[in-house]
Amino acid sequence: MRISFKPITQYNFIIFSAVFFGLFYNQSFFLNVLKVYNPTLSNVIFVISLFFVLVSFIVIIFTLFSSRYTTKLILIATLFISSFTSYFMQTYNVVIDEGMIRNSLQTNLNESMDLFSYKLVLYVFFLGIIPSYYVYKQPIKFNSWRQEFFSKLKVIGIALGLIVVLLILFSKFYASFFREHKPLRYYTNPTYWIYSIGKYMSKTSKTGSVIVQSIGLDAKVEEEQDEAKELVVLVVGEAARADRFSLNNYSRETNPLLSKENDLVSFESMHSCGTSTAVSVPCMFSIFTKDNYTYDKGMSTQNILDVLVNTGSVDILWRDNNSDSKGVALRVPYEDFRTPKTNTVCDTECRDEGMLVGLDKYIELHKNRDILIVLHMMGNHGPAYYKRYTKEYEKFKPVCETNQLEECSAESISNAYDNAILYTDYFLSKVIEFLKQYDKTHEATMFYISDHGESLGESGLYLHGLPYFMAPDNQTHVASIVWFGDGMKEDINTTTLQSYSNKDFTHDNIFHSLLGLFEVNSNLYDKKKDVLHDAKIPE
Repeated sequence: MRISFKPITQYNFIIFSAVFFGLFYNQSFFLNVLKVYNPTLSNVIFVISLFFVLVSFIVIIFTLFSSRYTTKLILIATLFISSFTSYFMQTYNVVIDEGMIRNSLQTNLNESMDLFSYKLVLYVFFLGIIPSYYVYKQPIKFNSWRQEFFSKLKVIGIALGLIVVLLILFSKFYASFFREHKPLRYYTNPTYWIYSIGKYMSKTSKTGSVIVQSIGLDAKVEEEQDEAKELVVLVVGEAARADRFSLNNYSRETNPLLSKENDLVSFESMHSCGTSTAVSVPCMFSIFTKDNYTYDKGMSTQNILDVLVNTGSVDILWRDNNSDSKGVALRVPYEDFRTPKTNTVCDTECRDEGMLVGLDKYIELHKNRDILIVLHMMGNHGPAYYKRYTKEYEKFKPVCETNQLEECSAESISNAYDNAILYTDYFLSKVIEFLKQYDKTHEATMFYISDHGESLGESGLYLHGLPYFMAPDNQTHVASIVWFGDGMKEDINTTTLQSYSNKDFTHDNIFHSLLGLFEVNSNLYDKKKDVLHDAKIPE
């Protein structure tokens, strides 16, 4: 049976499409609204008014950019993208803001495949492909350009008028909605992701090459001529929550190997600079604090790696088993360990342990120099936590063996996540064992810090990436530990360090702590931000 489509005017088609968006793409928005506004009669009427305000706003956006040549193209693109955003907002209760867009664009294929599911296919088919096909087939009746112009003004005027009337009639509700419940608007679809893409593009569309500002040109390593060289392995973790480390009094034994190590200290109250890798990693290596950091500043200013290079005394190597360095390692040697071409420890995926292979050769080649090695872990990258460890670390059962976390029990999600922490415990213990062989020749240190935390279903939230001001502690309270080899015992008193290990620290401290570890003299160094300074043994 052949379906016939009757011609429809452009603006009637836009209004119909806007209503369709309001009804079928905003479940997450209205569910979050109803969590705030209990379903009393007055609140229900207000929520209905919200629906009409949202639809009117969508009408205005589409109408502004409508024309004989753009209307269908815009609608099809918006429907298709909104089918994806609807799925992720509904499934994981995330918001699609500028940071999430940057994180998505910097995600590699393997990470993207972890998010693939049949449910996603259904969302895209029913909310993306089918409606797009209808838009494509539907004939639109266009009038003269003059009539179209006045029709455009009329539609925008009516939509604006409706919004104003509803804002006035429900002014008491909207006052609290906009002032006290600002995060709710982040769930609107497609309006907020359209706004976020515009914001992202405005920040990344600058023409010309980025001029990187040099900093720390005065930096010099000050150490005795016969003093052993520094050997620091900085391990950047992924999505590791502080409260899931038994070192921090978690009830489960997730750190059986690390707990046996002497001269190891866990920073119990470390907090991240952001809630996503794309923000936290460049921020933690930058000289800027969380409050002052922006993506543009981070990319156009040298970071701590550059400052250490500027000393002329420190050799640096970055090995990555995650997505990439997020721009941090652009000016230092970088090795990708995400594939079997370079990583010799791979099964269903390449393991973090593989980043240790061959490091002894690198150290031997640079034995007369101070060395910083950065290992960027896959760690607890979600939602497929069950893939992040090998079978011998599946201690806690049953486990959630799908990326559809909403289909799993809270216990099975927690078990899979904790098993991945167990593997991190194993990996970090391997790093320490590797460093111990240099006790007699180097001053060895391992510094571990996660980029951000993770939500595991608490309050209906999963994964990470919420705007910082609305993110729960689970997404910002990160695991961090430091271990010192025998060569550091004359420099650091671990008992003193342990005495203040529960003090509040953040990613802001990493820049200055690395300067302190390498005994760098520079005007940039702030000893108050060096987490190790107060534990240093006077010479």
